[in-house]
Amino acid sequence: MANKKVILETKSLTKHYGGVHALQDANFILHDREHVAIVGDNGAGKSTIIRQITGVEIPTSGKIYFDGHLVNFKTPLDAREAGIETVYQNLAIANDLDVPSNIFLGREEIFFNLGPFSFLNEKKMIDKSSRVLSKTGVKIPDLRIHMGNMSGGQRQCVAISRAASFASKLIIMDEPTAALGVQETAQVENIIRNLKERGIPLIIVSHNLRQVLELAEKVFVFRQGRIVGSLETAKTDGNEIVAMITGVKKGVHHNATHS
Repeated sequence: MANKKVILETKSLTKHYGGVHALQDANFILHDREHVAIVGDNGAGKSTIIRQITGVEIPTSGKIYFDGHLVNFKTPLDAREAGIETVYQNLAIANDLDVPSNIFLGREEIFFNLGPFSFLNEKKMIDKSSRVLSKTGVKIPDLRIHMGNMSGGQRQCVAISRAASFASKLIIMDEPTAALGVQETAQVENIIRNLKERGIPLIIVSHNLRQVLELAEKVFVFRQGRIVGSLETAKTDGNEIVAMITGVKKGVHHNATHS
């Protein structure tokens, strides 16, 4: 990875909540076109680092570099405008709206920009939504159906397709299949493989080690707020990862975490 462009890097990233050290001196790196996983027990710091990277929270200390620049995202909108799209386990989906309205939520296609009196270009949104879903291999028979009437897997696939459509530089998925069945999980994993083929960098937070080993090239192991190791998935297995998560085995770094 030495010659590959660095998309995201954190240096000594730290987050304290009062006396609780949720994240301590996290050095994380992601290269162009790379898919990496973040694993660890509940409370290990996985979601904390994602919240710092995406502007949901402000770090206590440390630095974040994105696409070659030092960044200080104050809100998720800042991160999104920079080219980062995030898919959370508790989906940011409006159940009372249809598929196109959700895909373009906050980015609506309009005929005329007249503030509160603007008119939506619904046909354009439907056509674009169809292309977006097709690109990621998602099949929704009726795009006008309300999201609340769809399965959890369908809603998750729409959320991921939305992210894949608008992410210009990075997609982050936080436990994207935790609440899904076997068939729906397989569909989401196929979308992730599709993203890999398209060269879109990805960070996936997951408890599913089979998923991590199949979909990611590298895994960062978190324990008690620290990154205790980074492993190339081709050179490790579930037993080694579990041993690091539980603290039975000390941290291992198959490759450097700094550029």
